[in-house]
Amino acid sequence: MDEVALIQAAKSGDLDAFNRLVIEYQGLAYNVALRILGDPAAAEDATQDAFVSAYRKLRTFRDGSFKAWLLRIVTNGCYDELRRQKRRPTTSLEVETDNGEEIAQPSWMADPGEGPDELAERAALSRAIQSCLDGMEDEFRAAVVLVDVLGLDYAEAAEALERPLGTIKSRLARARVRMQECLQSFAELLPVEMRLNPEATND
Repeated sequence: MDEVALIQAAKSGDLDAFNRLVIEYQGLAYNVALRILGDPAAAEDATQDAFVSAYRKLRTFRDGSFKAWLLRIVTNGCYDELRRQKRRPTTSLEVETDNGEEIAQPSWMADPGEGPDELAERAALSRAIQSCLDGMEDEFRAAVVLVDVLGLDYAEAAEALERPLGTIKSRLARARVRMQECLQSFAELLPVEMRLNPEATND
């Protein structure tokens, strides 16, 4: 079944169809929550809450991008959590094993083709990015996460954040400058092209 068929089936009460949508988007939803909240446990809770909310609201979904609709729910849930915390998230992008040892990221996010050095470099860069994201206002952070970290296009990000396309582009332009300035303090972790060209961004 394609996505449209899965959505229609889920709207009709087919829980298996909805679970297939969950499997398709749970990694993306978790990554959005993790980057916005900066805390793995909170991100897991936000992701679970978002899918529960999405299931309850599924009948309200009309034509458009299901991904953007779902990420709007995830993002709004993260904003609610940040408001409840009444503080900036300060937890780094770390995950603990059952023994309390820190690992750079969940095992399902790892690239099996990467060696230990590449994994260590990617983990260090990921922490640096998270540190810079944590210093941003919530809506600037969300725009960067959706477009530059997760690769959504401007239109999808605008739909997910319920903001005009021009607003998203403006926020990204300002946020990218701030990210570049922040990441220069982690220069040894940056790809060479980003070190040589501070204007490099993912359009």
